[in-house]
Amino acid sequence: MTLLLTYALVLLLAVLVSALAQRTVLSTAVLFLLAGFVVGDGMLGVVSVTPDSPVVASLAELALFAVLFTDGMRVGWADLRSAWRLPGRALGWGLPLTLVVTAVLGRYVAGLDWPQALLIGAILAPTDPVFAAALVGNDKVPARLRHLLNVESGVNDGLALPFVVVLLAVASGSSDLHLGELAAELALGIAIGVVVPWVAIRLENTRLFAASEQYLPINAVAIGLLVFALGKATHGNLFLAAFAAGITVATVGRAQREAFAEFGELVAELLKLGALLLFGALLSPAFLADLPWTAWVFAVLALVVARPVALWVSFLGSGLSRREQFAAMWFGPKGFASVVYGLLVLASAIPAAQDIFDLVALTIVLSIVAHSSTDILVARTFDETRTARRPWWRRLRRTGVPRE
Repeated sequence: MTLLLTYALVLLLAVLVSALAQRTVLSTAVLFLLAGFVVGDGMLGVVSVTPDSPVVASLAELALFAVLFTDGMRVGWADLRSAWRLPGRALGWGLPLTLVVTAVLGRYVAGLDWPQALLIGAILAPTDPVFAAALVGNDKVPARLRHLLNVESGVNDGLALPFVVVLLAVASGSSDLHLGELAAELALGIAIGVVVPWVAIRLENTRLFAASEQYLPINAVAIGLLVFALGKATHGNLFLAAFAAGITVATVGRAQREAFAEFGELVAELLKLGALLLFGALLSPAFLADLPWTAWVFAVLALVVARPVALWVSFLGSGLSRREQFAAMWFGPKGFASVVYGLLVLASAIPAAQDIFDLVALTIVLSIVAHSSTDILVARTFDETRTARRPWWRRLRRTGVPRE
């Protein structure tokens, strides 16, 4: 009850300051993270949670399922085919290169062995669209850059997941990794995510069935719940099922996609903010103080070296301007998917699980603070008319760019 009360109060506060957040570097993500940090055991002790608390695992699972389901709906096959060139570079080259560069940092800066280093690379490779909202939602920003960031952040969570699952099995050090069973779980998850929405939408399009306008948004909710339930019952991979289901709905059910879009984004955002509150409560001043200096160096380099280098290589000869390349290279924030993947590692009890979680947590905290505080400033550089009219100190005070 204390956790629910805290969440409700912070959510209300976020609503009340949302207009101010549109004009400043305030961020709701930082607000929830900071609130969790303050009310957690390390400070006020109002909310007492541990990584193995049932509420942490349950909320993280539900939130990531909702996020991947809505992410998949953003990128149906038609959308991917229509403008795939730049997102394809970021996903086909940028994602694996980010993984590799981060793994090298984990090996030689943080001192992890190679399986653990590759695992942390996979965990930190995905990006979160929340902190790029000021760019994606600003029509002053070039359309191709907005499309690039939107598609990339919507797809890379799902693409990184199989790497996380496989590398988690490898990092366990077990002589019997059950890779066949693991592959079956991944394949079953994808199959559930494709078949259930396809059959449901085909049934709705027959003469026997039809959804009223009032119930049309609920169709996608019902599909998502059915995919979730079947995934749990059959032990198929829930997260790949969610991502595949979202893509399938976007591909074969455009009306369902449009009807569900606003509601789905709202539900996913509410769950994400709740998970960020819990994530903040897991941290403490002692946690930050006890981290070795190598952890801080790793976290900083993971943000300012890994993705920028990977994207710089990926965009060679792409035709993007330097300003567009810089924005894409910088806005690789580590967000909600990385939080959940880090919790999965901590729950797995693999060797160095706590060390990996600590590195992931620190990197995410620094990313949330850095990226959510600079998205508006970077977006403003694309507004040529207002940039020319105002001195830099006034440009920091008023922006008018929509924010999370």
